[in-house]
Amino acid sequence: MAPYASIQSAKIMATTKPNLPPSLTPLTTQILLQSTLPSFKLNFQDSRKQPPKHDKITFDETKQIHAHLLKTHFQNPHEIHPIFQLHSTAAARYNFLITSYNKNNQPKAALNIYAQMRGMDIETDDFIVSSVLKSCAQIGWVLLGREIHGFALKYGLDFDVFVGNTLIQMYSECSFFGSARLIFDKMIKRDVVSWNTMIRGYIKHRMIDEALRMVEEMQYTSVKPSESTMISIINLLADVSNKKVTKIMLAYVIKNSYMNHLGANLTTSLINMHAKSGNIAVARSLFDRLAEKSIYSYTAMVAGYIHCNALEEGVKLFGQMLEDGVLPNEVTLLSLIAECGAVEALDLGKQLHAYVLRNGFAMTLPLATSLVDMYGKCCEISSARAIFDTMERRDIMTWTALISAYTRGNCIGEAFDLLVLMRENGVRPNQVTMVSLISCCAESGALDMGKWIHAFMDKQGIEKDTVLDTALIDLYAKCGDITTSYALFNEAMNRDICMWNCMIMGFGMHGFGEEALELFTEMERSHIGPNDITFIALLNACSHAGMVTEGKRVFENMKNKYDLSPKIEHYGCMVDLLGRAGLLHEAYDVIQSMPMKPNTIVWGALLAACKIHKNPKLGVLAAIKLLEIDPDSCGHNVLVSNFYATENRWKDVVSVRKEMRNRGMKKEPGFSCIEVNGSVHEFTTGIQAHPRFVEIDDMLDQMIYKLKASGYEPDTSVVLLNIKEKEKEQSLKYHSEKIAMAFGLISTAPGTPIRIVKNLRVCDDCHTATKLLSKIYNRKIVVRDRNRFHHFSKGSCSCGDYW
Repeated sequence: MAPYASIQSAKIMATTKPNLPPSLTPLTTQILLQSTLPSFKLNFQDSRKQPPKHDKITFDETKQIHAHLLKTHFQNPHEIHPIFQLHSTAAARYNFLITSYNKNNQPKAALNIYAQMRGMDIETDDFIVSSVLKSCAQIGWVLLGREIHGFALKYGLDFDVFVGNTLIQMYSECSFFGSARLIFDKMIKRDVVSWNTMIRGYIKHRMIDEALRMVEEMQYTSVKPSESTMISIINLLADVSNKKVTKIMLAYVIKNSYMNHLGANLTTSLINMHAKSGNIAVARSLFDRLAEKSIYSYTAMVAGYIHCNALEEGVKLFGQMLEDGVLPNEVTLLSLIAECGAVEALDLGKQLHAYVLRNGFAMTLPLATSLVDMYGKCCEISSARAIFDTMERRDIMTWTALISAYTRGNCIGEAFDLLVLMRENGVRPNQVTMVSLISCCAESGALDMGKWIHAFMDKQGIEKDTVLDTALIDLYAKCGDITTSYALFNEAMNRDICMWNCMIMGFGMHGFGEEALELFTEMERSHIGPNDITFIALLNACSHAGMVTEGKRVFENMKNKYDLSPKIEHYGCMVDLLGRAGLLHEAYDVIQSMPMKPNTIVWGALLAACKIHKNPKLGVLAAIKLLEIDPDSCGHNVLVSNFYATENRWKDVVSVRKEMRNRGMKKEPGFSCIEVNGSVHEFTTGIQAHPRFVEIDDMLDQMIYKLKASGYEPDTSVVLLNIKEKEKEQSLKYHSEKIAMAFGLISTAPGTPIRIVKNLRVCDDCHTATKLLSKIYNRKIVVRDRNRFHHFSKGSCSCGDYW
């Protein structure tokens, strides 16, 4: 079935009875609700004097009301709860239950009600259709949403603006923006909610250009947004962190405000948006214009300073806030601690922690959890664990925060131990917990651990959402199992732009450029609009596969077909694409034609290409530019030094290295990781302190002996040191990937695939040696380096010696 439902296909489906999931049966509903009925009796005596509001009904109350209605067959409902005085018809009562379940984050229960209604042939009106569509939106059930769409078309309910808005919301939440936009365009009447829903959907999925176009269209149609609408849009845009967007939004807000007067709430939202986008000066200007500064405006401004790493200014303003008699509350401290974690401002985070303790703040669950999270993000795992251990009560967020801290510190074993302890304490992990663990396994290449987590999720019945599906696809792709990655992608019911990008990126890093382009074509047919990241993934895929003509076409289509302005990252990809193919002068021409100033990524790509293809003239130019822009970068200095070494310009090498020492720079050591029996072992270049290194060294000698017997000659040109030839050969023996390979050979059964993750680019010598070793030992060897995957088998590599 095509990923988008058109109006025509919805009309066809309207002629058939909706095919509801098996779980949506009246009997299941009744059994479920009666079996989970609260043992206490609700007391509604006080509420009879003044009927409670709909949104004040709790989940337990809703279940009890529903169970009682089932038992009494909906007779005399006003005796159950006074709110039913306002719901005289059966449809209205059912809608009450559906809406109540939705508001209590129980959309599946709401859909059970809908299934029961349909089975009893109770009249379904526009209110019920809208409520059920909201349920579908909450859990991403687009197939059921389509069927309800068809039902609405059949009975003419789609003309109702309320129904139209919920259809837009449902398709947007499920990432089916083509269908959402089609409904929006077909609506005879739209209100401000229609526009706001479309804009919110685009922003939520970071389709900023589309969102801005919608704002512009809204202006042309003279639909004036309310203040709450503008605040909603601003808060969504705050997380995008785009300076250009913030300027446009500020002008838009001023134009649509009454007498160009910005209220306190609107100004506070603007302060937050500008600060998060790095426009701290504009944020401060808005703050200073406030006649009365509230705790919320102070919080937004101080948090903004921390977000922009202007810590001294943040501390100064915090002091001014106290002098003005505005005392921070828990919300303030939560915001500031969260920002400290985001920018890894450990010292300030410790000061805020001390402030909490000194001023008698109750260590509530949210506050303690935020401190655990902050210390974890600042890699102070011992402090995070200390707070965690003193907490009397912990929720899923607390456990997840500490698990994330361990995964961020690459303490995979401790993270797994904590997961087990979490289950022993009766806390069920959620999607966020699993995403954190999966991401850690993906980065370290721990495929066996990742598979265990995948199986654990299925066993525990943890429901997969789009984010979790994407994390699993990324896990298998980054661990070298692109087949499973693609199988999971095909199984996913709802694919958003992030999932498509992830799969395209996965194909690219494995060198499957044609597959990446075919997937993009399928994405186009599915009416999913590509974004900036899509084209970065495509250009990288073309670069790794040597598909220069296709890469050029992708770049042109980005500009001409999709009206997307290439960013500096896209130009960097083009330089890399042309440079890898040896088209160095074309790459330089791209740099010259850029509408923005080239950065270190662009010059670094050209320098790396000049090193590979031996072009000293352009290489020296790129090296000079690189160090002009960022002389303090250790990585860039090493890249320049290595380039000079390949050209035997040892005086220049010495000069660069001396400058690095004077600046206190240390070269990032090369290391390789290998997972054996569920444990990840890390090896650096050189002789190791590993407990099995004597065995590893013996295997290295055996490997070198068998390699030379097969005609291997060490490529000492990759040793960028001014030492003797014999010393260079000895240095090659102890490259980290060779050590990891030797450990894999002595630790795994014959024929078992060996998977290695390396933090740097695989050198020419190791690449040649690994090809031969895959044939000598009859092993499949998968190596993920900084640039891409290499699948070695029977003496050849999947990259075709192009990397």
